[in-house]
Amino acid sequence: MRDDELVVIGGSASPLLTKEICQILNVPEGKGEVLRFSDGNLFVKVGQNVRGRHVYLVQSTVFPANDNFMELLFWVDALKRASAASITVIIPYFSYAKGDKKDEPRVSIRARVCAQSIEAVGADRVVTLDLHAPQIQGFFGIPVDDLYALPALTDTIAAENLSDLVIVSPDAGFAKKAKQYAKRLNAPLAIADKERVDHTENARIVDLIGDVDGKNAVIVDDFTITMGTLAEVADCLIDRGARSVRAAVTHGVFTGKAMQRLDASAIETLYVTDSVENSPVTASSRVHTVSVAPLFAEAISRIHRRESLSILFS
Repeated sequence: MRDDELVVIGGSASPLLTKEICQILNVPEGKGEVLRFSDGNLFVKVGQNVRGRHVYLVQSTVFPANDNFMELLFWVDALKRASAASITVIIPYFSYAKGDKKDEPRVSIRARVCAQSIEAVGADRVVTLDLHAPQIQGFFGIPVDDLYALPALTDTIAAENLSDLVIVSPDAGFAKKAKQYAKRLNAPLAIADKERVDHTENARIVDLIGDVDGKNAVIVDDFTITMGTLAEVADCLIDRGARSVRAAVTHGVFTGKAMQRLDASAIETLYVTDSVENSPVTASSRVHTVSVAPLFAEAISRIHRRESLSILFS
């Protein structure tokens, strides 16, 4: 398989991540353009010959979620009609992953609709990062690789050389993943008991399981939007005697007053990946970005050379 068969194209939601991936792979960025008309319509055009080539499309689906998701579909369709040999969709942040079940009457399973659309339009494979619900992989009839940001985030935390470290899960649902963070960092685990009663993106911390007294706490989660839960857990940790509080989150989907909440909270540093790069809010000085470009570049390289991706999950 020749190197010139590989093409990496970035959608308008992930230009910086695409650029870094291409630099790591030592390949030129694929050419293309996206136009937005006054009536809201999108126009996507592939700017080079991709006939018979293996294309990797990098596109997060947020800010705005619907526009960027439709753009992703149009890219895949354009590449398919341009006779690409294969199309692998790299989705750093899959925004509709929260809609993974029918948990109340008369609602759509939105993640399944998105999965079926990506498959129907012609994608051959999907590579994503820390899906909110791993079972979404089963919504696709094509291969899906759900990569982990855990190694990159834990390496960054370990570099802080914090003593008396404790990992904190913000709720019981994330406890299993938080345990992996704790194991990798050789630290104990604490779990906050969170209660959510509606769709307002607000939750209430009702209890904390585990000892955090005198310890440097790190809250871990897959994403944050309003910073409400993280800020409340941080305050709870300080009340329980924690020496300091940090947080590590894969997807920083910041909206509204998220940065004001962060700056007003006990969280000293918030580690996030660059899976979301077009947030409408300006990041606080407390936000530390950890690049996942090396992770995606390695995945692309292994897929392209028909090598196993198992090492990326170990």
